Amino acid sequence: MSETFYNEIINEHNLRPYHKHSIEGANFTLEGVNPSCGDDIILNLKVDEDGIITDGAYEGEGCAISQASADIMLDLVIGKSRDEALRLADIFMRMIKEGITDEEKDELEEAGILESVSHMPARVKCAVLGWRTITEMFAEAEEE
Repeated sequence: MSETFYNEIINEHNLRPYHKHSIEGANFTLEGVNPSCGDDIILNLKVDEDGIITDGAYEGEGCAISQASADIMLDLVIGKSRDEALRLADIFMRMIKEGITDEEKDELEEAGILESVSHMPARVKCAVLGWRTITEMFAEAEEE
């Protein structure tokens, strides 16, 4: 994948994020912070009684990668079940940290463009912020 295409996707999601706003009636909310650089998001999801993510949004500030990654993540998980979202988050985290199969990368759709971040250690925490937050959100809900 060309660096130009990567930059275009990141810039588009950072400058014109579709999911960066508040939503009414979110029943799952969690703040995610990257202490090493100060990226900060508040992730809000509406999950119905069947466990389907019906809407989602985030608010916060951070670098282009953290903000774009959160927006891309929401594009992918809205309409999916909680379990599907967690599975996609697992694939994303493995993509960044250790590598995945081509089939798994295809499942990530546009989020697969962030694979190159794995070669930039300082940016890894930025890219995984939204994904880590959704994973922690559902883990905390299960504990309650």
